[in-house]
Amino acid sequence: METGDIGPGLCCASFNQDSTSLAVGTKTGYRLFSVTSVDKLDCIHESTETPDVYIVERLFSSSLVVVVSESMPRRMNVYHFKKGTEICNYSYSNNILAVRLNRQRLVVCLEESIYIHNIKDMKLLKTLLNTPSNPSGLCALSINHSNSFLAYPGSDTIGEIIVYDANNLSTVTMIPAHDSPLAAITFSASGTKLASASERGTVIRVFSIPEGLRLFEFRRGMKRYVNISSLSFSPDAQFLCASSNTETLHIFKLKQHSPSGEEDAPSWSAYVGKMFTAASSYLPAQVSGMMSQDRAFATVRLQMAGQKNVCTLATIQKLPRLLVASSDGQLFIYNIDPQDGGECTLVQKHRLFGSNKDWEETEKCELTEPPQACQSYAATVAIPTSGPVTATLTGYSEDGGAKKGEVIPEHEFAAGPVCLDDETEFPPVSIR
Repeated sequence: METGDIGPGLCCASFNQDSTSLAVGTKTGYRLFSVTSVDKLDCIHESTETPDVYIVERLFSSSLVVVVSESMPRRMNVYHFKKGTEICNYSYSNNILAVRLNRQRLVVCLEESIYIHNIKDMKLLKTLLNTPSNPSGLCALSINHSNSFLAYPGSDTIGEIIVYDANNLSTVTMIPAHDSPLAAITFSASGTKLASASERGTVIRVFSIPEGLRLFEFRRGMKRYVNISSLSFSPDAQFLCASSNTETLHIFKLKQHSPSGEEDAPSWSAYVGKMFTAASSYLPAQVSGMMSQDRAFATVRLQMAGQKNVCTLATIQKLPRLLVASSDGQLFIYNIDPQDGGECTLVQKHRLFGSNKDWEETEKCELTEPPQACQSYAATVAIPTSGPVTATLTGYSEDGGAKKGEVIPEHEFAAGPVCLDDETEFPPVSIR
């Protein structure tokens, strides 16, 4: 969902948890865009108070946004952007490399440690110390708050994945995913699937969570190693997209084959697939494994190569779309044929920089349905009027630096979220 230092003027870009919003960090601050319409890109907020923003994460469609800048890389600032106020800030023992959010947890990833906060009051719940060296801050947090799974590298030499239960604060499993170190990991929306890719970038694997069983294996290509920068499931977890430093973006279809191997409508490709399956029993394991891997269901030929980008699969105006934010400050929107796949069609592109007039001059699409209403984030406490509070984390203990917050109302412990007005739908902090 996120990529750092992806181009001149563009320090980072990330889609929010349900891909309804795009956040970009720039040399002058950060911007938040609504991406619920194809033909119009609305800049819903722009801040120039903090320059050189290299991490900016928005919590769903709420007013909560987390910002980290190069001028203070050890400090995390949490803002209510609609009110223009700072909720709180925290400082850590080393540079912050990544921040992940869901409606229960806020996770801060450093190179050799991970901090897990309760997002309702920002109390530090757990510190995972001495984690394997993770200089890119690779981690993933499931967006389903009922099973807040956290994934991070279990080794810096091979592709092991540690799956951690951020709700119950316990390790779930270790998945031996790849032979080489990890490059990308992501959860499905339900938190029941985890996709991964290694530094080689040739094979992408999907595992069941929490069991850690391999469900799918996709081959991106065999001709060359690539740097996969982004993995993203579709909302229904039926598709998985992968972008890299090449000009080709791949979309894979997560289709379970029937036990009998029979197809509803037998085709030439199905017949050839069965022939390969039969032949694989006579071939070396390495060759037969390559033959059994599924290739891309759909592809996109990007207009640039060698640049980092971030991609996501979303449903916009009732149709499946692929969104790609590029390092040159553009957002590309493609249509996907969910039945036949193939080459995706570019339907719109928007500029992420420039004036409102510049955005309005981008190509117009025939789709003119109004944007969907923003979702509501719930489970909050009343904000104090005394202003922001700073808390320093030592980084050396389970509760290092954490202080008690005010009592959380009873409704906070309800099984489901409580819908509140947007003006109060952020988790403020009152630390004494």
